[in-house]
Amino acid sequence: MTKMKWLFACLLLLAASGFALGQNTKAVEHPTVAQVLDRRVAGVEQEFVSAADAMPEDKYAFAPADGEFKGVRTFAQQVKHVAAVNYIVGAAILEEKPPVDVGGENGPDSMKTKADIMNFLKGSYAYFHKAVGTINEGNLLSPIKNPFGEGTATRLGMATLIVGHCFDHYGQMVVYLRMNGIVPPASR
Repeated sequence: MTKMKWLFACLLLLAASGFALGQNTKAVEHPTVAQVLDRRVAGVEQEFVSAADAMPEDKYAFAPADGEFKGVRTFAQQVKHVAAVNYIVGAAILEEKPPVDVGGENGPDSMKTKADIMNFLKGSYAYFHKAVGTINEGNLLSPIKNPFGEGTATRLGMATLIVGHCFDHYGQMVVYLRMNGIVPPASR
C-alpha cells in the first residue's frame, strides 16, 4: 500500500508540474514583415558600410584596370551607386521622390570626398530602413511604379532587390580592398 501511495504522489506531482509549465509558457510572437525585411537590410548595411569605411580615402579612386576589369567603377563609384539605388528604391516603396539629389543611379558627380560619400551612404540606409518599415502584409504585394523602367514592381520585390544588389557590390568592393592589402572588416 505504501508503494501505491508513492506512485500516486509521483503521478500527481508530474501532472501538476505539466500543468504549471503549460501555464507559464508565453505565446510565440511572430515578427512582422517589416521586421524581417529590416533585419536583412541591417545585415547588409553592417557589412557594406564597414567595408566602405575600411578603404582609405586616398584609395577611393581605385579601380582595377588590367584584364577583364577595364572600365569598371572605382571604389567610390561603387559606394555612391549603391547609396543612390538605396534612395531610388526606398522612394519607390514610399511612393515619393528621394529626399536628396541622388544624381541618377551613379550618385552625384559633385560628391568626391570619403566623408561626403560615407554620409550619403549612411543616409541612404536610414532612408531605406524608413521605407522598409512601411511594408506590411496588406501592401507588400501591391503594385508600385518600377523605378528602373516601365511597369510595376512590388514593395517586397524592391526590398529584397536591395539586399541582393548591395551584396553584389559588396563582393566587388571586397576584391578592391584585398587588391589594396586590406582585409575586409567582416573577414577579420
